Amino acid sequence: MVLMIKKILKFLGFLILLFFCFSVFLFIWYGKDLPRPEKFTERSWVLPTKIYDRTGKVLLYEIYEEEKRRVVPLSSVPEHLKQAVVLNEDANFYSHHGIDFKAILRAILANLRLGRPAQGGSTIPQQLIRSSFLTGEKTLKRKIREIILSIELDRRYSKEQILEWYLNQIPFGPNAYGVETASRTFFEKPISEVSVAEAAILTSLIQAPGYLSPYGENREELLKEKDKVIEKILKEGLISGKKAKLAREETIHFAEPKVSIKAPHFVLYVKSLLEEKYGEEYLKRKGFSVFTTLDWELQEAAEEALEKWAKRNEVFYAFNASMVAIDPKTGQVLVMIGSKDWGAEPFPKDCIPGKNCLFDPMVNVAFRERQPGSAFKPFVYATAFEKGFKDDYVVIDEETNFGIWGGKPYIPQNYDGKFRGPVTLREALAQSINVPSVKVLDSLAGIEDSIKMAKRMGITTLEKDPYYYGLSLVLGGGEVKLLDMVSSYGVFATKGFKVSPSFILRIRDDKGNVIFEEKKGQKRVLETKTADLINDILSDNEARAPMFGLNSPLYFKDKKIAAKTGTTQNFENAWTIGYSFSENPIVAGVWVGNNNNAPAQKKPGVILSSPMWHQFMEEALSRE
Repeated sequence: MVLMIKKILKFLGFLILLFFCFSVFLFIWYGKDLPRPEKFTERSWVLPTKIYDRTGKVLLYEIYEEEKRRVVPLSSVPEHLKQAVVLNEDANFYSHHGIDFKAILRAILANLRLGRPAQGGSTIPQQLIRSSFLTGEKTLKRKIREIILSIELDRRYSKEQILEWYLNQIPFGPNAYGVETASRTFFEKPISEVSVAEAAILTSLIQAPGYLSPYGENREELLKEKDKVIEKILKEGLISGKKAKLAREETIHFAEPKVSIKAPHFVLYVKSLLEEKYGEEYLKRKGFSVFTTLDWELQEAAEEALEKWAKRNEVFYAFNASMVAIDPKTGQVLVMIGSKDWGAEPFPKDCIPGKNCLFDPMVNVAFRERQPGSAFKPFVYATAFEKGFKDDYVVIDEETNFGIWGGKPYIPQNYDGKFRGPVTLREALAQSINVPSVKVLDSLAGIEDSIKMAKRMGITTLEKDPYYYGLSLVLGGGEVKLLDMVSSYGVFATKGFKVSPSFILRIRDDKGNVIFEEKKGQKRVLETKTADLINDILSDNEARAPMFGLNSPLYFKDKKIAAKTGTTQNFENAWTIGYSFSENPIVAGVWVGNNNNAPAQKKPGVILSSPMWHQFMEEALSRE
């Protein structure tokens, strides 16, 4: 027994010695070519990634490696910025030796608990090594090299030197490298002058410079992350409660972006998809050619329509508009305008972007959750039709108390204040009459089944308990996204087939090889007869004429076009969504309103959103 124990101990000792020798070998092999310190302020770039329209003839944007960087000594960086960065990125920076094994373990456990990679355990030396000398490939070899070089970096140089290199090296957004350039890019001031709030903004950008860009659709998330950073600093006792309060309340003024970009809201979303897949640094080196789904001619037509009619809508106190158009057969997004004018100033002049602006140019409203008004009704009627009810089924349009909902009696009214007595489901949907529609939801379709139908067709919101929305669901009581609404209406246009939205057709590398190609198939989610019935009703000009007139913006003289408007109760949102039935159909949707949900004057969707939708559809249909 003793002899066996000795043998085991010898074997274990041999393994330990072998592991030690192997570790030494790895350190020698990977550490021998640790770059010179001065190379942390140099970079050699290769080829930019170019984002094109669907034809490949119109360059929309370039992701390139031209570094705009001003190197500053650590002494020029405010203490509150250094503290914020270290605390947020590498809390044990001053105590570990290049690798923080506790942070790695904590990140692994957190990711396992969440079921997704939500946290990372990389230290500041690791991030510096990775952003400076290693590729974005996720291989064991690269990870070993990163760890060894990080330990060796920490061994050779002081913490202050490493932090200085780090702050001068890391990207904060397109062509903004290092804290000095980032500060001048976003705030038009040297880094030495940034406030605590501005320092928290820069700190927040480090982990996701593309996604959280102040010039993208997620500015509100950036401001929330800023407050989280301030809270961390406060908890560590690095600033007083008074200073933290002032920092949270400070209005951040971002400088205007100075980049050449077409279809900016669309392109920035595509850029975020690319960064998620490949990483920002990788994109800047590899010279990809990205062919998007965007139809530039249609995009220009949409921009012209929005520019014309959005200007008119200002007299109705509606200051913003958004449009999306999709090919329903393929799911390809052909047009996306997130806000009416990317290059304009927020309005009113002294408003705070992301908080109280009537118009905020940087926000992509196509991805914002808004109440759709009556534009939601087709989902409810489709549910009733799938349950066997016909369009000639009669309901009574009369004042009705539907019982207690939300703590008070629910007695909905029609838009015009009138009641019509017996009406068919065709008349009720075509004329968008509210009371019969609530009855359809309550007695024929059902709240739960209507939500299931909407989700099946492409609505990605409505995650609360069905009875949270109540019977007001059919009048737009749940919040949805414009992109989802347009995509879901595409199911009607294809007679029951769903294809989720796509933005990228294919990607080629610098040698012309196709490394990605979108291949999405159709999935039947609605019965053909149900889709046909909805299509027939929404394109029935005579049926809707009693409410909209025979020559409304929903009518096309020589074309059969289906369309539905939506107006929320307090006139906060005005919608028009419609589609064609040709061999190459198109679905387009328009939202009009204000970023801060302030109500417009009492004008319905057919007045505020339908004219710009009609102008765009005229142009799109002329190409058939």
